[in-house]
Amino acid sequence: MASWGAEPKPAWSEIPGEVRSEAEGLLRSRIVRAERVYGGYSPSATFRMRLANGRLAFFKGVYPGANDVMWRALRTERRVYGELAPILGRTAPRCFGSFAVAGWEVLLLEDVGAADVPPWTAERVRRVAEGYARFHRRTLGRRIPRWVPRRLDLRFAGRWRTIAEQGRLAAVSALARARSDEAHEWLEVSLPWLRDSAEDLGRVRGPSALLHLDTRSDNVRVGPSLRIFDWPRLSTGPVEFDVAAFAQSITCEGGPPPEAFAEAYSSALPMRPAALRASIAAVSGYFAAMAPLPPIPGLPRLRSIQRRQLKASLAWAARALDLPEPRWLRAVAD
Repeated sequence: MASWGAEPKPAWSEIPGEVRSEAEGLLRSRIVRAERVYGGYSPSATFRMRLANGRLAFFKGVYPGANDVMWRALRTERRVYGELAPILGRTAPRCFGSFAVAGWEVLLLEDVGAADVPPWTAERVRRVAEGYARFHRRTLGRRIPRWVPRRLDLRFAGRWRTIAEQGRLAAVSALARARSDEAHEWLEVSLPWLRDSAEDLGRVRGPSALLHLDTRSDNVRVGPSLRIFDWPRLSTGPVEFDVAAFAQSITCEGGPPPEAFAEAYSSALPMRPAALRASIAAVSGYFAAMAPLPPIPGLPRLRSIQRRQLKASLAWAARALDLPEPRWLRAVAD
């Protein structure tokens, strides 16, 4: 398993012959090239494939020894592509089929092309925001199958309270290294507003939409229209939460401030200011809780990404709640 500084993923030559043959049978063509794809934070087997008939396809599989999270994620995605296709339409890639053989489970999907962001430009942010609004509008108030989880955004609402009650403010402050005392003072003063605003998520009511809950650059393609993939964390809930989570991830990748994404989105689908503020606070609480944790074996980039997202989301939360600027975030290492 090669890592190339990212998550360890199997090479095509390591895929069992039975698995490759089954894939070719479903695709009705020989696979002439399989390019390993890195992205996300999971060591699942992912390949862009060129077929002998000239078509392209995407291979995503889990294998013996994979953790339970990976197995559950793939099985959820299989159900999403199989049962939610009429709701998602062209937003999600087409599924060509799935199979289980030799201890593997595999999804064969439409290839939506190579990554096209970052870099993020103002024009790309506008196009993605408008495409995201169209995706949400398509499902807003629509009847969603009962097996899809409801209101998973509420799991984020209590993060600031938990940080305080478990005495973890010092761990968050320590991320600022030489400016940790400044960080601790800012957090102690700002905590009541962050906590109360995040918990306002519990007072947000419908209509609900289908939420992706993990939209980032490695899960989208801009192209002529927005395509979104990797669906294991989906839920129903307020669109504002999906917007808050996605917008800050663009900023931490060198894009414009999250307000630019939110403004472009709102021009296509208006948002509720109070729901957006609560979502921003809740997202910042999640990254404040996760960024100080020890690294996870096999996921070498995760904590670094979460530190960057803490910086983007907490600075946005401070602006949204009219709190003092958290200048100490500049001392948090990527």
